[in-house]
Amino acid sequence: MSSIFNRSKTPRPNKRSPTPSGSLSRKNSMTDTTGDGSSKPLYLCSPFADAALVSGNFKTIVTLPKYTDIMEWVAVNIFDFYTNLNEFYAVLLDYVWGSEFKLHVDNAREETDIYGCSYVYRFGQEFNPQTFPVTVKHIYRQFLRIFAHIYHAHFETILHLRAEPHFNSLFAHFLAFGREYQLLEERDIKGEPSAPVGVGLLWERWKESGKLEH
Repeated sequence: MSSIFNRSKTPRPNKRSPTPSGSLSRKNSMTDTTGDGSSKPLYLCSPFADAALVSGNFKTIVTLPKYTDIMEWVAVNIFDFYTNLNEFYAVLLDYVWGSEFKLHVDNAREETDIYGCSYVYRFGQEFNPQTFPVTVKHIYRQFLRIFAHIYHAHFETILHLRAEPHFNSLFAHFLAFGREYQLLEERDIKGEPSAPVGVGLLWERWKESGKLEH
């Protein structure tokens, strides 16, 4: 495993998941059940949780290329994740601008609830090469929160757009890269035992299926 804190086209699957017919609402977006009888969100249900554009392990596309500086590799990939995530965000704005769903933000400066559409622009800061490792880790955690918000609040829209294979693949790539270069801690993905994060179950599912490294 590489770390920026210590500097020493795969084939498409033949079939994709079907897009559900009918109306999806917050009420009927919980369609499967867990062992204790409680409902699961759609993004954790088959076939949506397993929809993807690529097969195999994402380790192969996050490995540091030969002769490449690790800082440059991380920076380029961070920009790519931002670009791709921002494209999903821009499309969702056509459907959910002014949505009632909010993000709970808790950091050193403040603790508040804000609209998801405002969160993307809220925590910008100037780039400092001397603090790049710390800054990029902070950025990565913010990206994770945006992914989690979209899965939790807007996955029905992702399904209607038939984009779940694209979004799942982007998130799996994001998780694989973050773990490879130690940009995410396990607790960032899974949450605390008293406050688990839903997308952490996707991470566990994809590890079991071989998409992500254990």
